[in-house]
Amino acid sequence: MSEPPGATVALPEAPTDTEPPKALTAQRVLPLRRPGRWIATAVVLILVAQFVHGLVTNPFYQWDRWSYWFLRPTILDGLLITLEVAAYSAVLGLVGGVLLALARLSKSPVLRAVSWTYVWAFRSIPLIVVLIFLYNFSALYKTLSVGIPFGPAFFSFDESKLATDMVVAVVGLSLNEAAYAAEVVRGGILSVDQGQHEAAAALGLPKGYQFRRIVFPQALRSIIPNYVNQLIGLIKGTSLVFYVSLLDLFGSAQTMGSTYPGDIVPLLLVVTVWYLILTSVVSVIQFYVERYYARGATRSLPPTPLQKLRTGLTDLRARIRREAAV
Repeated sequence: MSEPPGATVALPEAPTDTEPPKALTAQRVLPLRRPGRWIATAVVLILVAQFVHGLVTNPFYQWDRWSYWFLRPTILDGLLITLEVAAYSAVLGLVGGVLLALARLSKSPVLRAVSWTYVWAFRSIPLIVVLIFLYNFSALYKTLSVGIPFGPAFFSFDESKLATDMVVAVVGLSLNEAAYAAEVVRGGILSVDQGQHEAAAALGLPKGYQFRRIVFPQALRSIIPNYVNQLIGLIKGTSLVFYVSLLDLFGSAQTMGSTYPGDIVPLLLVVTVWYLILTSVVSVIQFYVERYYARGATRSLPPTPLQKLRTGLTDLRARIRREAAV
C-alpha cells in the first residue's frame, strides 16, 4: 500500500561508527588457558625446592669444610695449573685443527690421507690412553734426534729431560684436541656459501687473502659455538692429567682427599664448583663473541642478558597496568 503524496516517511536510523553496539563493548578477549603448563611448572618448582633443601640441610655435604677448602693455596695452585694446561692446549689444538682442516680440504691426496688418518686415529683412542702412552714415551725412545731421514743426525737430546709433566699433559691434550678442532673448522669452512669463493676468485684475490679476509671470518660464525663446546670439554678433560703426575685442580683435591679421608665429599664439591665457574665464564665469553660475529648476518643483534632483564621488567609493568585498567 503506497503512501499519499506529501506524506513524511520515518526511516530507521543507520548505525554510526562512533557508537558501537553495547554487546561488542562488553566482550573481552581472554588468553587460552593452559592448565598442563601450570601443573608442569608447579611440579618442577617443587622438585627444585626439594633438591635445594636437601643440598643445604644434608650434613653429609659438610659445607663448613667446603668453605675451608675452597680458597686454600693447594686448591688455587691446582686451579692455576688447570688454567695453564687448558690455555696452552686450546691454542695449540686450534692451530693444529686449522692446519689439519686445510690439509683435509687440499687437492693433494697425500695431505688429505694423512689428515684423515690423524683425525680418525685420535678420535678413536681415549684421551687417558694418549696421556699414559706419552708419559711412558721415554721407554720407547730414550733420545730424539733431528737430521736427514735414514742419514746422519744434526743433533739429539734426551727425551726424558724434555718431556716434563706439564709438557706431556699439554702435548697429549693438544694432539687430542686438534683432531676434534679439525672437523669443527672444516665444517665451518664448508658452511660458507660457494658464491663467496667464486666472487673472491673473480676479483683475482690470492688464495691466502681469500681465506684470511673472506672465508675464515664468515666460517667463524659456525666454528665458534662448536669449538667452545670443545673448549668446555677440554677444561673438564684436564682432570685426566692427574694420571701423569701433574697436580691440577682435580689432582690437588684427590691428594688432599687421601690425606684427609673425612673431607672427600667437600673436596669433590670444591672441584665441582670451580669447574662450574670456569665453564660459566667460557659460556659468557662465547655469547659475546658470537654476538660480535653476528653483525651483518642478522637484522638485529641478540639482546644481552641485561637487555633481556630490562625488556622483561618493562613487559611486566605494562601487563600490570593493563590488568589494573580492566
